Amino acid sequence: MENFKPMLFTSIKKYSKEQFFKDLVSGIIVAIIALPLSIALALASGVGPEPGLYTAIIAGFLISFFGGSTVQIAGPTAAFATIVAGIIATDGMDGLIVATIMAGIILIILGLCKAGALIKFIPYTITTGFTAGIAVTILIGQFKDFFGVDFHGEKPIETVDKLKVFFSNIDTLNWQALMVGVVCLAVLIIWPKFFSKVPASIIALFVSIALVQGLGLKVNTIGALYPDLKAGFPSVSLPNFSFGLVKTEMSNAFTIAILAAIESLLSAVVADGMVNSKHRSNQELIGQGIGNIGSVLFGGIPATGAIARTAANIKNGGRTPIAGMVHSVTLLIILVVLMPYAKYIPMPCIAAILFQVAYNMCQWRPFARLVKYAPKSDIIVLVLTFILTVVFDLVVAIEWGMIVACILFIKRMSEETHVSGWTYQSDDAEFVDDLRPVEKEIRVFEITGPLFFGVSDMLAESIDVKDFTQVLVIRMRSVPAIDVTALRALKDLAERAEKKGVTVVFSHVNEQPRRMMEKAGFIESVGADNFQPNIDAALDRAQSLIKRD
Repeated sequence: MENFKPMLFTSIKKYSKEQFFKDLVSGIIVAIIALPLSIALALASGVGPEPGLYTAIIAGFLISFFGGSTVQIAGPTAAFATIVAGIIATDGMDGLIVATIMAGIILIILGLCKAGALIKFIPYTITTGFTAGIAVTILIGQFKDFFGVDFHGEKPIETVDKLKVFFSNIDTLNWQALMVGVVCLAVLIIWPKFFSKVPASIIALFVSIALVQGLGLKVNTIGALYPDLKAGFPSVSLPNFSFGLVKTEMSNAFTIAILAAIESLLSAVVADGMVNSKHRSNQELIGQGIGNIGSVLFGGIPATGAIARTAANIKNGGRTPIAGMVHSVTLLIILVVLMPYAKYIPMPCIAAILFQVAYNMCQWRPFARLVKYAPKSDIIVLVLTFILTVVFDLVVAIEWGMIVACILFIKRMSEETHVSGWTYQSDDAEFVDDLRPVEKEIRVFEITGPLFFGVSDMLAESIDVKDFTQVLVIRMRSVPAIDVTALRALKDLAERAEKKGVTVVFSHVNEQPRRMMEKAGFIESVGADNFQPNIDAALDRAQSLIKRD
């Protein structure tokens, strides 16, 4: 049961005062970094600023406590922004709570079923495509606040619609808002080059507040858009459960679960490389499930492991889950004491922070490299997933991305399977090339590659039986695996040969195909003597079966 033991319990066995001090300092620094990001990502998700902090506090604490990584920091991330905004717009907060609770249950089940390793079956092209697509949707979603454009009450949901409404109202552009946004973006880019210890996002917040309040600029602030901003502990939020709502949110739940699993495990793998450790993937999925359920029950949104915050934790000396728990407690103190002051934060500053988040997550370099050197089938999946994420949503992108990836993989694998016949020098010759003397009554075919439903028709098309043929030798030394459809095709071939009075002899059948044939009774029907360990034994068997006139 070691695999289902939270990493916290392992870490505290050899815990020391020195490590506690490092975790304490690191947790406080990561909390300062997470503060503006949590607020910005919450606003990008279509909710108020408080749920972002609720998520970082509740989910961050629970995932650190129950998770399978020593250094993972969890909270709201950009990957969920578009899907959460879509759920909120169509089904409200009840829909989001139901979808996230179901996603949490799915994650816990995946962890208990030891499915942590299955995440590797999500193609890299799909994760790169939808990550780049999410970055673009976040970028476009912030145009309104960065440029101070008035949408006149319109609240478009789809990214393309947001872009259309933005350009149709471009004449309402607020130059003062644009100036604040540009200044904040400059701070975010330039500040880290000279002062890496203090988070640039915090400096950008103070600079933007000083500009707007000091110069009396007419720029939207969080307080103007969310006048009911409140401090204090989060309260329990129970949704109005109904069978119809559960059914409606099922696809969203799977999307949230898949995203949470992918991002958290990728973050954990990156963290392992930085601290030379090894996370427990199944326990991490369980922790993610518990954290997400707890988050939405206390008014938060979906959460997952955040690579940027995890890296910051590592760089500042955090080495145990205590650092993640300190990060959550620090944010709770800020929520209770300083939350009323968040109303002064200008919206262009939030947009600038999200611009940087979008740039950091867009992965344009890996995207460009894939387009340059990847096979055409991978490029198709990459571009398709990217376009569908931007034009439609993440659910459609992942579904079709996986479908197309599977179809193209099947096509590629089918191209690797070949059936070739030995070439006789003439119809009267008793030898094949220079390999070994073989009488013309014996026909030899060699199969290379996996036999599955995508190539089953190849057996009937490629293996012909001449009128003078008495024995058909099928060489299968290069067939690593076979499925039911291909086995059925082999049965049909054997039956057709039998009707013509031709015996089929198999050479060098590997372990998996032989096991399938035994279970299906194929070896018994063909005859165990007709399964030989190598080509020489198969040809000897064929020679003994030839009948002379």
